[in-house]
Amino acid sequence: MKRILILHTGGTISMSQDADGAVRPDKKNPLLAAGQELRLPAEIELIVEDFSNLPSPHITVETMFKLKERIKTAKAAGIDSVVITHGTDTLEETAYFLEVTIGDLLPIILTGAMRSINELGSDGLYNFECAIRVAASDSARDKGVLVVMNDEVHSARYVTKTHTTNVATFRTPTLGPIGLVTKSKILFKQELPKATHYDIESFDALIPIVKVFAGMQGDFFELLDQGIKVDGLVVEALGAGNLPPQTLPPFYHLLEKGLPIVLVSRCFNGIAEPVYDYHGGGVELAQHGVIFCNGINSQKARIKLLIALNAHLNQAELKQFMEE
Repeated sequence: MKRILILHTGGTISMSQDADGAVRPDKKNPLLAAGQELRLPAEIELIVEDFSNLPSPHITVETMFKLKERIKTAKAAGIDSVVITHGTDTLEETAYFLEVTIGDLLPIILTGAMRSINELGSDGLYNFECAIRVAASDSARDKGVLVVMNDEVHSARYVTKTHTTNVATFRTPTLGPIGLVTKSKILFKQELPKATHYDIESFDALIPIVKVFAGMQGDFFELLDQGIKVDGLVVEALGAGNLPPQTLPPFYHLLEKGLPIVLVSRCFNGIAEPVYDYHGGGVELAQHGVIFCNGINSQKARIKLLIALNAHLNQAELKQFMEE
């Protein structure tokens, strides 16, 4: 008998649409009444907990940290796997936080919905059922944290929300899903390399994200240099990892002061790497100490840097971890 902990956190999957078309949280999560409608595997026991009832923009790193601690307690109590229902706007960040901290602990599956529970074509119950099926599958072990939506299984490392309303919003750029949910099976088609995990005990760090644009000046970097205290910085750079030359003087001064700066590409697909050897190009940036983050987007790079800082890594360890 597999014991699966269900943690409901809120989001569209637990909301209803009113007569005017507005979608809002219900006082009671409608998923708590779900059960008879679901076709679940035999030999499983569901332990259901209304962890929170938050729209996903209300999710904070503190919420993610509390989820992590709850899952650790559940593991110690003999829980075999965990399913988390979550709003889709920040689902990928919670999934990634759990992946980098306790992704090797037990199967953790996140799911959500793009249509509320009473909308025509609601996807919530079906995604919920699929997530439980994946959590019950022996093949979900040692796969890290997973996101299950729309018959697909994605790794938390790379999945991202790509559409504001489409039910097929979750995609994994470049690599695609690692598995599929069929009518009768859970199929995994990709294996990801092992990753480093740091189970942090704090989550204190101010790390803004800056998106680079054509003709950008150095004003924002100057503000950071002159008084706004931050603990790190994530930069969405152009192309493979390049900056306009006007941004460089204050940008390089931040690096000289020891601020960890992580660079990702603003492109949807591909990997940021030091390719171009001109003023502001990736080669020059790397020589000045910019850390190129491998294949993840800016919101995940921020989560990863926050974890690295709270794991108290030294400079070399932090660079190796971020580039992994």
